[in-house]
Amino acid sequence: MIVRTTAEITGTERDVAEAGWRSKRIVLGGDGVGFSFHETTIEPATVHEFHYLNHVEAVWLVEGEGSLTDLDNGVNYELGPGSMYLLDGHEKHRLHAHTRMRMLCVFNPPVTGQEVHDENGIYPLVAVSTD
Repeated sequence: MIVRTTAEITGTERDVAEAGWRSKRIVLGGDGVGFSFHETTIEPATVHEFHYLNHVEAVWLVEGEGSLTDLDNGVNYELGPGSMYLLDGHEKHRLHAHTRMRMLCVFNPPVTGQEVHDENGIYPLVAVSTD
């Protein structure tokens, strides 16, 4: 059994921040459960483009409002608390945070925690070690 709190993750290597967003990686590939689980916060009035070419991501917005644009087809979605989106086709997408957004995210395959978005917003596929 694994029990963790976001408070104990804060300020550790599991607490990853880039300009305008922060991801607390609660479950990672090294935990050996086949997925990773994150709490991600996006700051208001910021815009971010992502493209998870190597991962499927499910996102549940629990706080805040924003919009999601599918850059593959130009369709825009308004998001608020209780909204969920699933990037099951590896869609390139843009998030625009109207207010501070807090989301719970699941990645498959799991991320290791060492990934950094490349110039296209993609996380590389990093081998998971469960040692």
